[in-house]
Amino acid sequence: MNEIICPSCKKAFKVDEAGFADILKQVRDHQFEEELQARLNLAEREKESAVQLAEAKLKNAIQEELAKKDGIISALEAKNKLVLAEQIALKEKELTSQLTKKEAEIAEMKAKMQQSVLEQQITVSNAVQKIEKERDELANNLKSKDLEKELLEKSLIEKFSAQLKTKEEIIKIKDEELAFRIDMKKKLSTKMIGETLEIHCENEFNKLRATAFPKNVYFEKDNDARSGSKGDYIYRESDDEGNEIISIMFEMKNENDETATKKRNEDFFKELDKDRNEKKCEYAVLVSLLESDSEFYNSGIVDVSYKFDKMYVVRPQFFIPIITLLRNAAMNSMQYKKQLAFERRQNIDITDFEENITKFKESFAKKL
Repeated sequence: MNEIICPSCKKAFKVDEAGFADILKQVRDHQFEEELQARLNLAEREKESAVQLAEAKLKNAIQEELAKKDGIISALEAKNKLVLAEQIALKEKELTSQLTKKEAEIAEMKAKMQQSVLEQQITVSNAVQKIEKERDELANNLKSKDLEKELLEKSLIEKFSAQLKTKEEIIKIKDEELAFRIDMKKKLSTKMIGETLEIHCENEFNKLRATAFPKNVYFEKDNDARSGSKGDYIYRESDDEGNEIISIMFEMKNENDETATKKRNEDFFKELDKDRNEKKCEYAVLVSLLESDSEFYNSGIVDVSYKFDKMYVVRPQFFIPIITLLRNAAMNSMQYKKQLAFERRQNIDITDFEENITKFKESFAKKL
């Protein structure tokens, strides 16, 4: 057991070894911490001094480096300024040269443009003069044409006025003639109307007889009424040897507009066929104005041979064409007719010869 006196209160107390060791440890730990703290403080002060010294050195080094850099920069700036000045001077020289060249080109272009404008002005002036000249010529021509037009209009007005007056006179005459013919038609009997159509056809034939038909053509009225009836006209044509080329029996039929009973073309077919056969004509033609509204009979030359052999119905305007048509067809078959006539003549000659021989024999026998 150890006895320890407190330094503060001066009292003595006893501690065992373990307590003494613990107190001793505390004392030692406290001293260590104080020494450690003192050393740490010293180290911190030394560190700060070193840092300040290092900072001062670094600052001096940086300042020296910056001074060097500033010198280099100043030198480079001076050099760059010199190079830049030289480049600017060279560029200005080049630009001045180019500007001078461009100004020369611009001046040349301005001169060319002025020349072109002058030439265009001259061209336009010439064109305007030409157009003005043409305009004046056209104006003069127009005036002349207007004058000619006025004269022509005046002439045409006078001409057409005269023609109109003449036409009015002609129309007046036609109206008077039409009124006269209508009045005459009302006064004519059905027989007279038929005779008028016959005269028309006969006149149409006679107009062409001298030029279109040969001398050995017969076209006359059928006046033979021994059989009880007769046609209107017979057309016969023969060759120079007397052989018949063609023969046509014509019947002309018309009726008065005032006639109560309207006849049909078909009503006359049978009688016409009978007249053809009795007068030994090859063809029969009905020239008709009956059934004036019939599209069938108004179509032209109408073949009705399906009812009566070799029979046709025509309007008056086809009177000459039907003769020409049938005549041309007959001419094409004339060679065969001539050959047939020749054969017939030979047969007649042989018959006559045989008859003469017989008569001679009989006469000779009587004499014996």
